[in-house]
Amino acid sequence: MICFENVSVTYDGEASPTLKDIDLTVPEGELVLLVGPSGVGKSTLLGAVSGLVPHFTGGTLHGRVTVGGRDTRTHPPRELADLAGTVGQDPLAHFVTDTVEDELAYGMESLGLAPAVMRRRVEETLDLLGLAELRDRPIATLSGGQQQRVAIGSVLTPHPKVLVLDEPTSALDPSAAEDVLAVLQRLVHDLGTTVLMAEHRLERVVQYADQVLLLPEATMGPPADIMALSPVHPPVVALGRTADWDPLPLTVRDARRRAAPLRARLADQAPAPARQAPGTTPALTPSPLPDVPSSTRAGGFSLFGRRREAGAPGAATAAAPDPSAPLVSVERLAVRRGRVEALRRVDLQVRAGETVALMGRNGAGKSTLLGTLVGTITPASGTVRVAGLVPHATDPRTLIRQVGLVPQEPRDLLYADTVAAECAAADADAGAPPGSCRALVAELLPGVADTTHPRDLSEGQRLTLALSVVLTARPPLLLLDEPTRGLDYAAKARLVTHLRALAAEGHAIVLATHDVELVAELADRVAIIAGGEVVADGPTAEVVVSSPAFSPQVAKILAPGPWLTVEQVEEALR
Repeated sequence: MICFENVSVTYDGEASPTLKDIDLTVPEGELVLLVGPSGVGKSTLLGAVSGLVPHFTGGTLHGRVTVGGRDTRTHPPRELADLAGTVGQDPLAHFVTDTVEDELAYGMESLGLAPAVMRRRVEETLDLLGLAELRDRPIATLSGGQQQRVAIGSVLTPHPKVLVLDEPTSALDPSAAEDVLAVLQRLVHDLGTTVLMAEHRLERVVQYADQVLLLPEATMGPPADIMALSPVHPPVVALGRTADWDPLPLTVRDARRRAAPLRARLADQAPAPARQAPGTTPALTPSPLPDVPSSTRAGGFSLFGRRREAGAPGAATAAAPDPSAPLVSVERLAVRRGRVEALRRVDLQVRAGETVALMGRNGAGKSTLLGTLVGTITPASGTVRVAGLVPHATDPRTLIRQVGLVPQEPRDLLYADTVAAECAAADADAGAPPGSCRALVAELLPGVADTTHPRDLSEGQRLTLALSVVLTARPPLLLLDEPTRGLDYAAKARLVTHLRALAAEGHAIVLATHDVELVAELADRVAIIAGGEVVADGPTAEVVVSSPAFSPQVAKILAPGPWLTVEQVEEALR
């Protein structure tokens, strides 16, 4: 169905090709998973299948790519639309219409399908992806995960023979991800659809793959064979390597069947103590910053046009923080968006040095809660205080010295033409020594050249650059919304190391995420939000182990033991 013949892709201005000498064949009716570190060319390979590379992206393609017998060099994307459906990393770039139902129908309208057929397929897709309650909603009002499901649905309705998916579950909660992957498996098994998918959260998808393609080596084979040699692998494989299991398990079920001896070895042990207990580090008093120019991005405030002149009504000045008081205090918070009650009766406290994860299904209210903490959303009732300030009533130039937000869409914080220019602007905005942001980028995102344009980075690389921009200011409170979208395991490990160091210095971190493995490694506490309410709030081990949906792979394999991460098991075995 898909054939690459000696394919290389070189983008303008790049000294070396992004893809080099790729030869592979993807048979009809198989799900092939692309794996590899961030930036090795997975998105480029997917774009070559859909015709976006080079017709839309530019650059030079050598060799030949055929899809269903059509040569992508002579067939631009519009001539492949009936054959291949594509969902990129950024669902917002995918949408054409304003509402969910219209977006699901748009692709079929473009192909001239009969109205009766369109109506039936829209209804089927709404049910398959759990979108029926959202059919009339404006797409702009949906959460990131809901938008991702709509984007996937819009390419399913035309019934393409080939699906090209780039990080399709990155913004989905665990249950929604399982639903989407189950739909894909049905399409592959029942209808013979060919699926080519890139995904960094391998713990979700590797068990569904018929074959795995490892880049940059372009080695393709059965999942177990590729996982045995891949530097990128899920926790279940890492645990299998630690325990010397052969063959390596790919699923929690397979691992549990073999884990009895390992559970026995760990029975009389407990995970190593966590780092310094939250609340024992004095609250940070941020160093004075220079006057913040109106163009600054720190904390993301320039996104919303909320800057006031100094001394404007409603502006507040920062008082000296009380070391004994919580850095964040939320009491009986309620937020309304039109007729929707996005949050209700929310209570939350976060102390200096504490890392709190907000979890819950898509649309539960996690991003809304972060918005109230950074002052971009005004509560309907209740109180919100950050370092003694009321965020929505505080001059942003004062507030950004206390809190920084990295939103779901990293491009919202990036506007310069090069990585070097972004870093220089971040240093100036934060009043940091020159080179501070660039050093962070080098730590979290090694190998990226100063002259690279941010739009030429992968989604995970752009996110890391945006993180570096905000981290340069070292705010006492750091808010992260889906901070691991598009990050491979190595990049995520570097981020975890840096965030742990910040927490040890007394910075408070609140992250909204669906990444259960990140939460297991990083969070002190987990607050689960459902229907706009906090339904659980407690230590990570207690909350996630008791929840099948939010439990990490190691916890499921070694239950009822208290183990959450491979790192804990390795330390115990040593």
